[in-house]
Amino acid sequence: MDLKISHNSKKCIGELKISGSKSETNRLLILKALFSEFEIKNISNSDDSKILEKALKSKEKIIDIHHAGTAMRFLTAYFSQLEGREVILTGSKRMQQRPIKILVDSLISLGADIYYENKNGYPPLRIKGKKFKGGSIKLPAGISSQYVSALLLIAPVLENGIELSLLGKPTSLPYIEMTLFLLKNFGVKTYFDGKKIKINPNIQFKKAKQTVESDWSSASYFYSIVALSKNAEIKLSSYKSKSLQGDSVLKNIYEKLGVKSIFKDNCLLLKKEEIKFPNCVDLNLTKAPDIAQTIAVTCYGLGIGCNLEGLHTLKIKETDRLVALERELKKLGATIKITESSLILSPGNNFKQNCSISTYNDHRMAMSFAPLSLKVPLQIKDYKVVSKSYPNFWKDLVKLNFIIQMR
Repeated sequence: MDLKISHNSKKCIGELKISGSKSETNRLLILKALFSEFEIKNISNSDDSKILEKALKSKEKIIDIHHAGTAMRFLTAYFSQLEGREVILTGSKRMQQRPIKILVDSLISLGADIYYENKNGYPPLRIKGKKFKGGSIKLPAGISSQYVSALLLIAPVLENGIELSLLGKPTSLPYIEMTLFLLKNFGVKTYFDGKKIKINPNIQFKKAKQTVESDWSSASYFYSIVALSKNAEIKLSSYKSKSLQGDSVLKNIYEKLGVKSIFKDNCLLLKKEEIKFPNCVDLNLTKAPDIAQTIAVTCYGLGIGCNLEGLHTLKIKETDRLVALERELKKLGATIKITESSLILSPGNNFKQNCSISTYNDHRMAMSFAPLSLKVPLQIKDYKVVSKSYPNFWKDLVKLNFIIQMR
């Protein structure tokens, strides 16, 4: 289904409540299933979190997680240690093209029983849950931080815990740090020196009510809206100036793009500021690759260039996000070049009219391009894909006076 989006006044004033962080929610859901019941407040309303929660409660043998990549990684580890439970863990056609061999090999080396149903190294997986002791393993750290977090989350229930040696430079490091922080918050003893992580087996799990901070990835689209507007002031709740989420680096990046971040009363206020823009923005997004699409589109809308590096993990997401970005920005008139891990956008914008943006079953493609409708009317294909992480996205844009026609 398609959606037409535009904005007449280019003025965006409003107040929005953003759902809890998907990343934080998903980790807490696994911990809740592993240890005991505790209350989670401001839980994410994303499809991914709903799918994970449903899978954790399911008694079915076949568990289909559709497009939810985090669920695939976390549930592979979770079901492997669930003694007496056998499941087939599967997903969408794209999910069955996303590699998982590194995580499976690591779990098997610790004692897990996991088998490939079709293609070696890819879902679907047959997992025969059993009690295993854990121990020491080595893991390439540059592919996906979710492999690391999946192992860390189950470590406290293993008799020997886990000692993990990271090979190479970790990608998306803040997500690993988030996992460690949450474990420590529940009384789990952890050690991390940048290359080695040690998680001790946990004897007593401290129950504690958890309030999830609102999602910074979702906030990225409103940073883009403020940057591309003529006048804007958008209040978002509930955010902290010191966040566990790596995407909170947005506040520093968008300061260079004319957006001021003000924290007050558990809210984040975004205000448009008139500044002199740089000719080009140079960023290494190894720690926060998920905001690359938003930043690239913002820069094109402002007519400035960007050189984004550290994007190798985008090749194995819901789609190959680098290829998708290149195709769709070129449709609009951009001069852009990509490599296996970088994106180079030349300064300037020459907006082509009547462009239809393909989303490739990727929620972030739909949401990162939507703010550009402040500059030129757009058509967004398969607009419902946003439900993966932000079901209320289009409704929230209407509150900011975007004109939206759904078909």
